[in-house]
Amino acid sequence: MDTFALETRTRRGVTAVWVVMLLSSLASLVASFVLSVEALTLAENPTADLGCNINAVLSCGTVATSWQASLFGFPNAFLGLVAEPVVIAIAVAALGGVRFPRWFMVSAQCVYTIGLVLAYWLFYQSMFHIGALCPWCLVITFATTLVFFEMTRVNIREKNLPVPRRARKGLSSAVEANLDLFVVIAWLLVLALLIVLKYGAALFA
Repeated sequence: MDTFALETRTRRGVTAVWVVMLLSSLASLVASFVLSVEALTLAENPTADLGCNINAVLSCGTVATSWQASLFGFPNAFLGLVAEPVVIAIAVAALGGVRFPRWFMVSAQCVYTIGLVLAYWLFYQSMFHIGALCPWCLVITFATTLVFFEMTRVNIREKNLPVPRRARKGLSSAVEANLDLFVVIAWLLVLALLIVLKYGAALFA
């Protein structure tokens, strides 16, 4: 493969990363907005029947009225309204040719890692303690996973992450071989399988 073809392939790959990040963040923002509106609705009327109360398992209302849904004293969805526009701005700027400094991308990686942990903490709580799943929360969980993997991919490619040289080389090789894509696909499939195994036919009752 000649140099021009390699550069073109790399450029397309980088563009695809930012596009996936942008679309995932937009999906998460929409979900956060809907959940925020529903949180306000429940604050006015705790017995309100929400549109995403599909059945006993898929029930936004059950999750939204749990203490886990307001971990910091306000609906968790409000965090998405703050965080996702930042990620959207980063993706749009990057697609426009902006190259962010290393400290900025490392900071973004750290902050979004916290967001990922929070999303999976709520997923775990919903699965094993609350006993119900919020469809919009699942959208956020899956979208947050995609953004995290894509942001990590960018930081590995640009050698932003403060990791040992040997580990950096291995990570770069894995990214160039697109092994991370197989990891994220397998990860999301495992999540879907866990949900099906946990609730089975009750998901469609």
